[in-house]
Amino acid sequence: MHGGDEVVAALAGPPQPLDWKFSQVFGERTAGEEVQEVDIISAIEFDKTGDHLATGDRGGRVVLFERTDTKDHGVSRRDLERMDYLISRHPEFRYKTEFQSHEPEFDYLKSLEIEEKINKIRWCQTANSALFLLSTNDKTIKFWKVQEKKVKKISDMNLDPSKAVGNGSIASSSNSSSPKPCLANGSSLDGSYNNLSHDFSFPPGGLPSLHLPVVVTSQETNLVARCRRVYGHAHDYHINSISNNSDGETFISADDLRINLWNLEISNQSFNIVDVKPANMEDLTEVITSAEFHPTHCNMLAYSSSKGSIRLIDLRQSALCDSHAKLFEEPEAPGSRSFFTEIIASISDIKFAKDGRYILSRDYMTLKLWDINMDSGPVATFQVHEYLRPKLCDLYENDSIFDKFECCLSGDGLRVATGSYSNLFRVFGCAPGSTEATTLEASKNPMRRQVQTPSRPSRPLSSITRVVRRGTETPGVDANGNSFDFMTKLLHLAWHPTENSIACAAANSLYMYYA
Repeated sequence: MHGGDEVVAALAGPPQPLDWKFSQVFGERTAGEEVQEVDIISAIEFDKTGDHLATGDRGGRVVLFERTDTKDHGVSRRDLERMDYLISRHPEFRYKTEFQSHEPEFDYLKSLEIEEKINKIRWCQTANSALFLLSTNDKTIKFWKVQEKKVKKISDMNLDPSKAVGNGSIASSSNSSSPKPCLANGSSLDGSYNNLSHDFSFPPGGLPSLHLPVVVTSQETNLVARCRRVYGHAHDYHINSISNNSDGETFISADDLRINLWNLEISNQSFNIVDVKPANMEDLTEVITSAEFHPTHCNMLAYSSSKGSIRLIDLRQSALCDSHAKLFEEPEAPGSRSFFTEIIASISDIKFAKDGRYILSRDYMTLKLWDINMDSGPVATFQVHEYLRPKLCDLYENDSIFDKFECCLSGDGLRVATGSYSNLFRVFGCAPGSTEATTLEASKNPMRRQVQTPSRPSRPLSSITRVVRRGTETPGVDANGNSFDFMTKLLHLAWHPTENSIACAAANSLYMYYA
């Protein structure tokens, strides 16, 4: 197809659904293998280039992976330029290094254990081929530098065998011609050995038997992770989000009631920019659940709440941003309120699209896409697992209703993705007119549970371009008639910034897919 034909096709309708294929798995479990709690992945993040991927786990470790398929493997640039075709490849990663980011701690003032689990990882700007990232547990944020350093080794001793005399003995020139009488305790009668520093002198050229190690820098390199700064003692409640600013100098951290602004260079001071704590805690009605900086405007950030609303704030308005610039929330349908309404409305994650025009939010049942220029309601709503609605009572009893699923957008903004139960994740097309609603399983055969997309069209909610997409669920069972497993949940996933590639975590295994 020629370029002009592609443009015409793009104008004619939404892009075709992607055909997802398995790429890689790290930490695959064997059948019947028991998963250790500390090995369960709790955070995933690509860097801006997509050449590095970081994961954090409940044991406080951060594992880094680097991309390998973009290297030329010895092919010269001239040969690459001669190739008159596109090289069809997909992202492939290899293990790079890992380090212990956080250790379990104990808060003696509050008699609380602080677990080492990594809640979030965020990549920072690189410099001099070193990688920088922020990682946080419930209370403490750390700034890490990962760099290749040349290994220093001990070379051969400075021993010249031809000049050495005996087994470590001193050369004859330094020996006395006749032994001096000594006392039983080893001291000399004439006292000449009592103060060696006064009489003793090294012969010219040194002592051949004195062996000194020589340290040399070899060509071998080692990856070294060093904690550059620790940002602590700024949150009374558990940290749920950290987000880098586009200015490359500052970042925010958010807990249930406050958002703090930090400078990367200053670890002992932060500014509280949002505080929703009421004077009387009995008046508390909502908490902060997630926060993120705008990808390009360094003065704007958004945060979500447990009541299902998103607030956009402008740091230029005031030092303490208690008043929002915009509020995004969906009005409640009359007569639809139940005991679970507020619980399932709580937003667990928000993400800005790459261009900053849209915000994607995930609540318990749905994904919603918001246009920051339109605060009357979401432009699209995607039903993730509608078959669970009759089971909300059971999910409340086993606490699954409080699970916090993450969401992500593709780099081109045409698709969104989020996780579900039974290690399933959903990919939806959000281009106008798209009916793409794919169900994939975190396994080596991702399409195993896929069923045909229903032919019924998406239902417009009003005259504006809002859609609700349900996808392909059968109540209580998957496409193969298997009952859903609420204990295996896919909470964490990330979309490659420039390609259609998704990394997702199923317990302690990291699965990667491409389309």
